[in-house]
Amino acid sequence: MPRLKYATFLRVLVILGLFCVWLQIMVSSGLERDGDSSSGVNVVDSETVLVTTEREELMNGNDTSEQVLALVPQELHKYLTVHPKNNTANTTDLPKNITEIRRAIKRYNDAQTIYNEDIYGPVLNDTVIIAIQVHTRLTYLRHLIVSLAQARDIERTLLVFSHDYYDEEINSLVRTIDFTKVMQIFYPFSIQTHPNEFPGVDPNDCPRDAKFEQAIKLKCNNALHPDLHGHYREAKYTQTKHHWWWKANRIFNQLQSTASHTGMVVFLEEDHYVAEDFLHVLNLMRTTADKTCPQCELLSLGTYLKTYQYHATADKRKKQLTLSYIQQVRAANEERRRRKMDAMASWNYQVYPNFYGYTQKVEITPWHSSIHNMGMVFNRTVWNSIMSLQDQFCEYDDYNWDYSLLHLSQNRKGKEKFKVMMCKGPRVFHIGECGLHHKKSNCNANLVISKVQKLLQTTKRLLYPKRLTASINPGGAKHNKKLVKGNGGWGDRRDQEMCTNMTKIERQLKKYTYFA
Repeated sequence: MPRLKYATFLRVLVILGLFCVWLQIMVSSGLERDGDSSSGVNVVDSETVLVTTEREELMNGNDTSEQVLALVPQELHKYLTVHPKNNTANTTDLPKNITEIRRAIKRYNDAQTIYNEDIYGPVLNDTVIIAIQVHTRLTYLRHLIVSLAQARDIERTLLVFSHDYYDEEINSLVRTIDFTKVMQIFYPFSIQTHPNEFPGVDPNDCPRDAKFEQAIKLKCNNALHPDLHGHYREAKYTQTKHHWWWKANRIFNQLQSTASHTGMVVFLEEDHYVAEDFLHVLNLMRTTADKTCPQCELLSLGTYLKTYQYHATADKRKKQLTLSYIQQVRAANEERRRRKMDAMASWNYQVYPNFYGYTQKVEITPWHSSIHNMGMVFNRTVWNSIMSLQDQFCEYDDYNWDYSLLHLSQNRKGKEKFKVMMCKGPRVFHIGECGLHHKKSNCNANLVISKVQKLLQTTKRLLYPKRLTASINPGGAKHNKKLVKGNGGWGDRRDQEMCTNMTKIERQLKKYTYFA
């Protein structure tokens, strides 16, 4: 009889256990359905749309998740709020034509307005300037602004947003910044403002993959000068290098407020995210470099870390409908295995908190474009060194500004390559999953942003180091490999000449036409 009672008790436990497992599976399935619906097309009635709450506006599309918002102070939610557009016939909401955009760009560039200067004081010669290159990725820009707003001493800086696309929503967001001085500059030779002419896409431009003989017969623009791979220019790629070069030249050589500036300029992009102590670490690095590494011309606040594939394909369930039962079981097991590995890997950030500590580690090494181009910092002295070799930068057949700088660095007569002091515990992170070089089908900024937030929260007590310890790394063979040729995309003589003309103050863009 006791044995029978024991067996009954065991059966009850097994049944309860199976019920708990079933319940967990159903909850997980429900969560996945919710996640899938956010990336799919939801059919809702018009009344539901009209009663969207502020919380739902914050959650609109791929902008912000509850998990991300939970780690953002309430007062900064305004930078993440997606305001519904007015459906009435308001002329301010209508898109501007090209002529109006060009006039607006010229007006803003001529005015050189510094917002909040009355609150935070004028720009001084040693003010840290943070130059941010902006295209169209508004979601990432919102989170960069949130991260900047939380940085200590940010009120002592000047944020310079450099745009190659004129957009009222982006402009409105930038002008809501109230935590430091802000300036906007607009790249005036963009594809947007020159849609049917160089430096945009001219109707007579040679097709990218046209053969040389074919281009000669077509008499298309620049037929005699394909790039080193035999391809002709693509405006969307050349624009990035042009914009970076114009932006740096504008800050160092053309703005009145920075005419005598001798301090540091931090180069960021719209899809970067900064730690709250990045300015503190920057000042430590500058002081350390002045004392122990005067040959360090560049500083780097960012580090590219190994990432893992943690996205689930949005149409996974649709694909599984066509699978057999055995295939579905195998696919489910593989998915569980992948999630387990992801949980263990978790972006490889378990090991990186070791880089953070009361004594921060930095590394002195030759500057390399693909490693040290994020959160890069230099001053006017370095810019003048770059300017002395501007022809090498502008003529090098590579559409990447950073690889062009690397070529310049490796060919300085009588000088070694640029030396960089790199922060091994990164203070600048790359959160962009989609963009010029990233073509992922399911790009969710929230997944990356939440991981960066959690990392910074985990290491919060180790931020604001008291001192730095430097190690010297000569770099490996790949690191020091001499660039023999570039990546191409920059063979067009019009791009090379326009690049050179940008260094001439008030020099107007010429209309170049190259026929075979």
